[in-house]
Order: sequence, then structure tokens, then C-alpha cells
Amino acid sequence: MIQRFIELGEGYSDIYELIELAKANQHRLHHMMALHTKIDNKELTSLVVVLKPTDPGKFQPLYICREGIPNPNFSPNKRYSLFSETAEELGKQVIQLSVKPSTIFNEKELFYQHLIGILRLNHYLAPLQ
Repeated sequence: MIQRFIELGEGYSDIYELIELAKANQHRLHHMMALHTKIDNKELTSLVVVLKPTDPGKFQPLYICREGIPNPNFSPNKRYSLFSETAEELGKQVIQLSVKPSTIFNEKELFYQHLIGILRLNHYLAPLQ
């Protein structure tokens, strides 16, 4: 099983692509997530669409708009509302987690490995086989 983050951007216009990915892949949609963090005293959120693994291939993509959306728990905003409304339309709840910011990692890839570990521990990702 290969699980990999695919970064679309920080959530400005690319949030629409993230939402379209969820809608276009309803049959594979596993989770929709909001990962909250704090960078330079700013409360920010990454939005994630997790698809079920491919068969064959066993590849599980996690599409992310990283740390560019204000945390809706501190600052309600339209971008998060659109994501949340899409989740509801697709019969999903937005899973919310607090995570460390990517800025504390020397490489973005280490940040994504850290997140995959957290998501596996909480059984949000398919088990490795």
C-alpha cells in the first residue's frame, strides 16, 4: 500500500479543484478532513480529501490544500464553508484534527510522513498490506 499526499496549493482558487476531486470521485471518497495548526500566531487549516486505495495498484491518494485557509473555529470563512457543504452533500463529516505545522519540519516530505503516521494511528487510512 502506498499512501501519498498530493499538494494542490494553499487553498485559494485550488480549493475548487479539491472540491471537484471529491465530487468526481464520490465512489472512492473515504474521508474529508480539516487539519488545524498555528503558524506565527495565525490559526490555519489544511483541507484534505482522502480517496480509497486503487485496485489494482494499492495507491491511496490524499489531496491537500496546505495551511492556507483560516481556521474556521476562530475565523469563519467561505472557503471552509464550501468544503463543509460539499462533505455534507456527499454524506461525509469533516474530520477535524490538530496537528503540528509544516514549518517545524526541514522538508515538506517529512511533514507528510508525520501526518500519514497520525492518520494511520487513528485508523483514518487503509492498513498497510
